[in-house]
Amino acid sequence: MNRLSYVVVLVLLAGSWAQMNMQRTMCDSSESEEAALAALDYLNGQHTHGYKYALNRIEDVKIVSRADGNSTYVLEIDLLETDCHVLDPTPVANCTVRPKILTAVEGDCDVVLDKVAGVLTVTAFKCNTEESTEDMCVGCHTLLPLNYTLALDFVHASLATFNNNTKNLTFTVLEIGRMTSQIVSGGPMYYAEYVVVEANCTEDYCTPLNDTLAARGFCTARGGSVDHTVDCKMFPTLPVLDANSTAALLPPPAAHVHLHSLLHKHGLKHHRLTHFHNPHMSSLLSAESAESVEAVPVTPTVTVAATVPGADASPVADSESAMETSASDEVPLVVKRDVAAAQAVSTEPIALIQLCPGRVRFF
Repeated sequence: MNRLSYVVVLVLLAGSWAQMNMQRTMCDSSESEEAALAALDYLNGQHTHGYKYALNRIEDVKIVSRADGNSTYVLEIDLLETDCHVLDPTPVANCTVRPKILTAVEGDCDVVLDKVAGVLTVTAFKCNTEESTEDMCVGCHTLLPLNYTLALDFVHASLATFNNNTKNLTFTVLEIGRMTSQIVSGGPMYYAEYVVVEANCTEDYCTPLNDTLAARGFCTARGGSVDHTVDCKMFPTLPVLDANSTAALLPPPAAHVHLHSLLHKHGLKHHRLTHFHNPHMSSLLSAESAESVEAVPVTPTVTVAATVPGADASPVADSESAMETSASDEVPLVVKRDVAAAQAVSTEPIALIQLCPGRVRFF
């Protein structure tokens, strides 16, 4: 491509950006926070397996103002996996983020939202989910593939123990949340988290009840197939709300049943966020921006003129005479208070406001 072609492309790009009227705003502003939380709620709603995610950091925000008075938000946000399963009606604000030492799972998402009449609506997104192996140690729990046979045997053994101690109801495994192992003196010790649902069982097979009124719960088990402990907590039939919440009470979602939910492919060790939604409908979606970190000066430029009593207070006539004065060996006569002011200006650091990225909420 020759130089003329480059110029034409740049002009076209500049024209398209000017028409979109894109602005940058602070990642930690209330406006950005509102958009990020709306995006988080939507992403958690699209996530039908695994755990809910919490907002960890707003990486970048762009706002495109449109001629109709509405606007489009383009966000880059970092999310962290919590210990609340997606079927758990507990609000994500009340969930605990899984610590690094237990192998945190992180989500990096680009989200586009339209704001029309003050209402934010997600129009496109794409997410990448990765496990974090930071702060791992020798002897720590190791995250296992969700289809690891020996750990699955342990899950079924622990559920049998729970069912033997449960009256009237029988439960079956709906989904494995995560499984880990730890090497101890007696061999591997497993730790598993899984979701159970009320089931109709025959002698050889259990069928999950796909009903909003079916009892469901979250189980944690530790040990081996023979010697283990298991604890299952049933989900409430209605969402748990904060004391000040005014959200409407909605029934829990129907169990997302997969008859082969335990046969995970590709040896995945965690559940991934929904990867994308209509990514090609918006030209604003992109990979993580290289422009995430920006700083702008907020202190105005200050010019201090040194004056001499009795001297002409008019400014220097031209730049040439100013250069000659600075190059002279003679020490200019300056009033003492003006010297102090000049030093104060020259040594005072310029105050900066960092637009993005925003604050880290967890780690």
